[in-house]
Amino acid sequence: MATPTAADELSPVRERIVRAAVKLFAAKGFDGTTVQEIVTAAEVTKGALYHYYTAKEDLLYEIYRSLISIQMADLDRIIAEHADPADTVRAILVNLVETTAARVDETAVFVREMQKLDAECMTAFRAERRRYHETFRSVVEQAQATGRFSPTVSAETVVLIALGVVNQLPTWYRPDGPKSPDRLGNEIADFVLAGLGVGPSA
Repeated sequence: MATPTAADELSPVRERIVRAAVKLFAAKGFDGTTVQEIVTAAEVTKGALYHYYTAKEDLLYEIYRSLISIQMADLDRIIAEHADPADTVRAILVNLVETTAARVDETAVFVREMQKLDAECMTAFRAERRRYHETFRSVVEQAQATGRFSPTVSAETVVLIALGVVNQLPTWYRPDGPKSPDRLGNEIADFVLAGLGVGPSA
């Protein structure tokens, strides 16, 4: 699996390749899309594509990696602020909704096609998901241990429910819908925090 380096993060060529892949995977499916079609749509050479990705599976994984990298960095930043646990959970959930909504097409494609990942990409995907899950869970566990959150519902269940709701966004969220990502994120946070014994925000 080829992973772009930090210096490649803003590469216009890589961005064109990813955008082309998302559009084609959405329209034709992963199996129905050829490398040549991606190259043609992105207006790059095969050599340019293979500079970043050794296989089509790597490109599918990159669609997810680009999102989880942002979300993981945001999660670390939010936790580092050492805010009240309820504010931290709210900030995490609003950020998750906003970042997922901003890349809803990419997320929808990945959710639909992720079973096509090879073993190496799938292992990396699960490791990154697990790290996010465990970091979020620790926030809830620590607040329950200090009495800030009710221990009635386990931290594991809380995080599973919260992430499960957000993970379903690509199946129903529409950018032109009646609720902004911020409002939707805050409503989800109100629901989760109510289960932890914390009242809604003012």
